[in-house]
Amino acid sequence: MISTTLILLLVLIGASIPVAAALGVLGLVLDPLFSMLPLSRAMGELSWATNNEFLLVAIPLFILLGEILLRSGFAERMYSAMSLWLSWLPGGLMHANIGASTLFSATSGSSVATAATVGTVAMPQLKRYGYNESLFLGSLAAGGTLGILIPPSINLVLYGVLTNSSVPQLYLAGLIPGLVLAGLFMLTVLIACLLRPAWGGKRIEADWSGRLRSLVHLLPPAFIFLLVVGSIYAGLATPTEAAALGVIGALVLAACVRKLTLRMLREAIEGTMRSSAMIMLIVIAAAFLNFVLSATGITDDIVGAIQGLGLSPGWMLLIVILFYIVLGCFMETLSMMITTIPIIAPIMITLGYDPIWLGIVIIILVEAALITPPVGLNLFVVQSLRKSGSMNAIIVGSIPFVLAMFVMIGLLVLFPGIALWLPAAMR
Repeated sequence: MISTTLILLLVLIGASIPVAAALGVLGLVLDPLFSMLPLSRAMGELSWATNNEFLLVAIPLFILLGEILLRSGFAERMYSAMSLWLSWLPGGLMHANIGASTLFSATSGSSVATAATVGTVAMPQLKRYGYNESLFLGSLAAGGTLGILIPPSINLVLYGVLTNSSVPQLYLAGLIPGLVLAGLFMLTVLIACLLRPAWGGKRIEADWSGRLRSLVHLLPPAFIFLLVVGSIYAGLATPTEAAALGVIGALVLAACVRKLTLRMLREAIEGTMRSSAMIMLIVIAAAFLNFVLSATGITDDIVGAIQGLGLSPGWMLLIVILFYIVLGCFMETLSMMITTIPIIAPIMITLGYDPIWLGIVIIILVEAALITPPVGLNLFVVQSLRKSGSMNAIIVGSIPFVLAMFVMIGLLVLFPGIALWLPAAMR
């Protein structure tokens, strides 16, 4: 049964069928093959139960928050400020790419939105200042991945729902690793440009008065971050309520800069509906597939086969890391999380791994999937902004940042407190 399931899944994905459809079709195919009961009749009730999860309401709200900030012009001003503060480093605006992505990640909760927003602003600077094209594009794709690690993160909300873990604890656990990973990305750029100075492009001149004046442009994302995350840890709001507060804050900021128009709201809501519909369709299809796998005993067979190997926790972690690296080359990140975490997480937790720490490790592995071919979403996002040239340049430029992610995972294994210290301190 296990081999049949894997072969069918790979065939459906290889046929370029949309992920949600592939997962749903796989469930419908496995139902008559391995079940004596018509499991497909439970699809309606299962869809309702899946969508009726209060915590999932945070997803469209966080998407709407990012859409409003994107269309209000805050990204351009924020990027301009980061370029003034970081342009003196070897690599100049590539550090601004990562710095701006870090700040925008603290408001959007989405990697694709972060890569698209910062990439739209940064792309014109590539030719203007003569940067190495491959590394510059790689920094945009990699910087965008921070959107699902730094709170508020949509993927952390999903992990919390799937494993019944505390989303506030996950948000705290993701903050320090997110900042450390951003630092590793910048260190990667720094080393590359020290070894090859020509890759760093022309240096942008900036004086201290201009830098100090630009600080005002960093206040909006800081305000949204404090409003959303601060309200959670002050005990004033749940993650879903905090997302709603973030939307209200974004609307207020848009009104302050006179960008709050009916046209802007319509575009933001349309973008939110498209993204939310895609995500929830994947969630429903994956929930049905997981139901079929559990009812037919395939899940138990997979768990039994893994536990029967008798591997130590360390070897098991290594296998999980390799598993996600390979799977990330073929599956979209949300569907990968939804289909694998219900199986992987219980095994790893039974072996003694902390569920909060495990969530951060899995999210970083999912981040790597965003910039590894052939299904890395951020690669396609950056390529669509570029509008010409081969995607090979983006893939090559992303490789050093994937290696930085592996270094981050190594640090988390050696020093779990990087993720667990802040939740323990706040608790």
